Amino acid sequence: MKLVVGLGNPGEAYRETRHNIGFMVAGRLAADHGIALKRKGYQGLYGVGSIHGVQVTILLPQTFMNRSGVSVGSALASLGIEPGDLIVVHDDLDLEFGRIRLRSGGGHGGHNGLRHIMQTLGHGAFARCKLGIGRPPEGQDVVDYVLRPFSRSEKGVLDHFVGQAAEAVALFATEGLQTAMNRYNNRSLIDS
Repeated sequence: MKLVVGLGNPGEAYRETRHNIGFMVAGRLAADHGIALKRKGYQGLYGVGSIHGVQVTILLPQTFMNRSGVSVGSALASLGIEPGDLIVVHDDLDLEFGRIRLRSGGGHGGHNGLRHIMQTLGHGAFARCKLGIGRPPEGQDVVDYVLRPFSRSEKGVLDHFVGQAAEAVALFATEGLQTAMNRYNNRSLIDS
């Protein structure tokens, strides 16, 4: 079984913000594969189903971003999932909008959701799907930037970006991280 965790903040006020692109991609993955995210548990919303024969649990922590580790740790312990079968889907300021980078391990890069997951688990030995949201314009506060909706021009290609990213995560689940990395890393998903 694979565990896919989309990071974001719960609540309508955050639904379409840059920081919630992890929720968007996990939600799209679930919708594309008929997995309903309606179960409550692990301090989140989750669904269980399969992607091309591989059993998957998709989890949206409802703890707010900075406490995501509580939800992820609970799910890993309860489901008995190995860290190598976990992928965390999240926004990344250091990638330009529309780019994706899949990787195994590494640091938190200043991302508070990842930081809390790593603190809770005691390691960072899990896969990440980093989704580029770009840096804020000169003079704009980073927190303000990530908690704002995407720009009009970004919204025009956001659905395509989210769909392509969901396909990348599905490939991780079915064929492994290396295959997904080879196909999607260093590509702009809004140009394809």
